[in-house]
Amino acid sequence: MPVLVDKDTRVIIQGITGSQGTFHTEAMLEYGTKIVAGMTPGKGGEEVHGIPVYDSVTQAKKDHDITASVIFVPAPFAGDAAMEAIDADLNPVVLITEHVPVKDEIRVIHAAKKKGITIIGPNTPGIITPGDKQKLGIMPGHVFSSGEVGLMSRSGTLTYEIAAGMTQAGIGISTAIGLGGDPCVGLTPAEGVRLFKDDKKTKALVLVGEIGGDAEERAAAYVKENYDRPVVAFIAGRTAPPGKRMGHAGAIISGSSGTAAAKIKAFNNADVPVAERPSDVAKLLKEVM
Repeated sequence: MPVLVDKDTRVIIQGITGSQGTFHTEAMLEYGTKIVAGMTPGKGGEEVHGIPVYDSVTQAKKDHDITASVIFVPAPFAGDAAMEAIDADLNPVVLITEHVPVKDEIRVIHAAKKKGITIIGPNTPGIITPGDKQKLGIMPGHVFSSGEVGLMSRSGTLTYEIAAGMTQAGIGISTAIGLGGDPCVGLTPAEGVRLFKDDKKTKALVLVGEIGGDAEERAAAYVKENYDRPVVAFIAGRTAPPGKRMGHAGAIISGSSGTAAAKIKAFNNADVPVAERPSDVAKLLKEVM
């Protein structure tokens, strides 16, 4: 059973009539994603790429067996959109939008955890299960091949680069998850490891982290105590100066907290090899597998 998304996942696109929603809906449909409805307030009755549009998630769910949501709603309204998906018991809820206000992120994550719903993001490229041709988000599907290695990353572009390197090396992916680059995200690396632990198809795991916060250290501690399959890691931002934000809102270090060195040390303590370059991930995977 793949992680979170499989062949039976049926998707609604919130914000489908916007430029990003329309563009990526077409790409997801071409990949094979089962999109059954779209939603934009005031646009009910329209169609986008043959997908019916509704004024609310509740109305769409009455007509369709929807199980998951992908959100392309502008940041000021993304929190309310996510709450609507949570109220409809959709799972997972993939929040693509970046620059979501922190107070809204906290509100959404808290509400989702109370109901046992997984939030992927905000500020995420999404999730993809190549074997079932299900892509919920903006990932370039052609660089992902089906296989037995799980992939989680805080960086979207590094997700694509490492996935492409794995594919070129003949290593396929069971499920890949873009965790999101904000300080507050729904699914954390440690929680993701737990999900992959329960997936019998996943025989190894790649964790891609970056400077800022302690999410990778927590994941390393969980791996050391609870995960008995091979793990390879990569940490971006080795040369970042302290106190300087590097791209993502969550990629900021202060003193010794959140540094690449601290994260690499944590993985080394868990006997997890850490690649020096993204291109080394596939090589390390072949060694540990």
